[in-house]
Amino acid sequence: MKRLLVLSLALLTLAGCGADATAASDAGVNTSAEQNRVTTARNDAAAALLPAKVRDRGTLIVGAGFGSGSVPLGFYADDNKTPIGLEVDIAYLVAEALGLKPEIQVTSWENLFVGLDSAKYDVGFSNITVTEKRKQKYDFATYRKDDIAFEAKKGGTWRVTGARDIAGKTIAVGSGTNQEKILVDWNEANVKAGLPAATIRYFQKNTDTYLALSSGRIDGYFGPNPSIAYHVKTSGETEAIGKFSGAGPTLQGLIAATTKKDSGLVKAYQAAIDGVIADGSYARVLERWNVSTEALAKSEINPPGLPLTS
Repeated sequence: MKRLLVLSLALLTLAGCGADATAASDAGVNTSAEQNRVTTARNDAAAALLPAKVRDRGTLIVGAGFGSGSVPLGFYADDNKTPIGLEVDIAYLVAEALGLKPEIQVTSWENLFVGLDSAKYDVGFSNITVTEKRKQKYDFATYRKDDIAFEAKKGGTWRVTGARDIAGKTIAVGSGTNQEKILVDWNEANVKAGLPAATIRYFQKNTDTYLALSSGRIDGYFGPNPSIAYHVKTSGETEAIGKFSGAGPTLQGLIAATTKKDSGLVKAYQAAIDGVIADGSYARVLERWNVSTEALAKSEINPPGLPLTS
């Protein structure tokens, strides 16, 4: 696919795939199964870093934790069976650089980590932010910046610049995400300061989240910045009211290829990512999905992440 996307991304549930995919197509996104992905050459030096059992197997088993869909990070094509999106494209690039065939296994966010723990998946490519807590169990090779944002109905005066601005509000967030951790931490700090508590809501489907937002049952949604930017543009009914680093106020959040700690795979991923950055294929993938502002100059292994809190 050539650069057909002129926007960013929005959460997309399988149940609501038809309507949201139509919006994506209208916005200039190639949602067909025939993706004509950006490709790269085998990187022999990176491939040599693979454990023998993975290299000999010839496949890279990728956990893709977007079972509910996330345009254009990861979602199903028009055929409702072919995984496509930014994260899928990066997974393909890394697999090709390592001389492996990618096997994209779509799962839920929660089951993604279960699969990594059991070594069912070699790697997770699913907008996974590096956190200090996750570093206790997983190794990371970074490949993209991570920003998060608040979304609300268009035309309001509410803006979020920090913790105090969520006091008394009802806000939806994804369970188990770093956005949830930040929201919970902010809420606890507000309560200790004597401010009204926020009400945190969880929805299994993004269609339910946006129905609650349009009906006024929630005041806002806190999620990945690219998904919110995409939904703002395609829906015409909402607006972004605050953007932050996914790792908090003092650290730039980073998205990373994620593998079970001490699996022996992370150095190969880092080398593969550095290789596709150097040959330009990485930049073309990010441009394809309009996230060039999140590009990294190099991959890091286990950099500082969202901090632990007591």
